[in-house]
Amino acid sequence: MTSGEQAVASDSTPRTAAAGTGAIEATIEIDHVSKQFTDFTAVDDADFSIARGEFFSMLGPSGCGKTTTLRMIAGFETPTSGAIRLDGADVSRTPPYKRNVNTVFQHYALFPHMNVWDNVAFGPRSKKWSKDDTTRKVDEVIKVVRLEEFAQRKPAQLSGGQQQRVALARALVNEPAALLLDEPLGALDLKLRQVMQFELKRIQREIGITFVYVTHDQEEALTMSDRIAVMNAGRVEQIGTPTEIYDNPATVFVAGFIGQANLWPATVTGVADGEARLSTLGSEVTAACRLVAVRPGAAVVMVRPERLSLSAERPEGRSAVQGTVTDLTFQGPVVRVSLTAADGVPIVAHLGPEDDLPALRPGDRVWASWPTDAACVLPDAELPPEDSEIIDEV
Repeated sequence: MTSGEQAVASDSTPRTAAAGTGAIEATIEIDHVSKQFTDFTAVDDADFSIARGEFFSMLGPSGCGKTTTLRMIAGFETPTSGAIRLDGADVSRTPPYKRNVNTVFQHYALFPHMNVWDNVAFGPRSKKWSKDDTTRKVDEVIKVVRLEEFAQRKPAQLSGGQQQRVALARALVNEPAALLLDEPLGALDLKLRQVMQFELKRIQREIGITFVYVTHDQEEALTMSDRIAVMNAGRVEQIGTPTEIYDNPATVFVAGFIGQANLWPATVTGVADGEARLSTLGSEVTAACRLVAVRPGAAVVMVRPERLSLSAERPEGRSAVQGTVTDLTFQGPVVRVSLTAADGVPIVAHLGPEDDLPALRPGDRVWASWPTDAACVLPDAELPPEDSEIIDEV
C-alpha cells in the first residue's frame, strides 16, 4: 500500500511501510493498538507502520492520543489491546530499558555538573563501551549536531537550542533503532524553533535512523516529516505525506487542522469523471473527488484561501461564490481578505503580490472563484461555528 492510499489510519501490511517511492521494511509496527485508562479510551485501534529511516510525525491537538502512542512505543505505557513490534519483534510488554529506542522530551534533563562531551558519553560509559569506541562515537555525534566548539561547556553555558542538540546527541550516541521525540522544541522561542526544525531534519538525514516525532504544531510536522499521522480523539484520521494531507484531506478535521481551509456546507447534485457538482453558498460549483467516495447528498466543500481569486464580476469557466468584504488584513506575504456569504458563512482569501489585487473596501460585493482542481469534496461533518472565520491549528 502506498502512502497516498492511506486515507484513514491504515497499513494492513505488517512488515512494510510506505516511504518515498515504494514500500520498505518497517522499523515500528503499531498493530491495532488501543489504550484505555479506566473508562477513557486514549488511543482507539491505531494501526500503521513506520519505515526504517523515516521521519514520521504524529500530529494533533492536546488529548488526541499522540503522546500516549509514543509512550507505548517507548515502553512507558502498556497497550490494553493490540501489539507493538520493533524490528519485527513484539515488544508490547518489554520494559523500556530493553527496547532499542531512545526518547527526547521537551525538558532535556541534562546533567548540570557535566560538560557537553561527558553528557553525551554517559550512555556508552554506562553500557561499558571501550574507551576508544566511546571517544569515536561521541566525537562523531557531537560533530553531527555541530557542537564541537562547545564540547567542554556546561549546560548552563549553552543556549536553549544548543541544549536541545546535546539532548539529541546523548540519545543518538547509543545507536537506537528509532528516536522518539515528544514536543522537543516546545520550550524554545519561535525563531529558534524554526531554525531547529531544519536542524532536526538535517541531523535525521545524516544519521539515517527512524525519527518518531510528536507535536501539536502543524508547521513543525509539515516542515520536517516524510509522513504525518493526524490524530483526533484517540483515532488516526489520516496518514500521508505533508503534500497529500494538505492537498487531499480525508476528513473535515484534517482539512481544518492542517493549514487553513474554507469549509462550506454543500449538497452534491451529481458526480461524473472524478468531479462533483455541488450547490453551496447560493452557487452551483464543481470540485474534485479525491480520497473519499462521493454520492449525491450532504457534503462539505474545501478550498484553501490561497487558491481563491477575487473579482467584481463572476469569471467565466471557474467555480465561484459571492460574498461581502468584511475585513482586509496585511500579513506580510499575503493580504487576508475576509468575506461573508449571503447566509452568513465566512469566506477567506489570501492574496499575494502576484495576484491582481482589486481596490477592496469593507462592504464591497465580490466573487471568490477557483479552478476545479483547487476544491475537494469531504464527508458531511460538523462545521466550525459561523463566527469562526477559518479553522486554524489547535
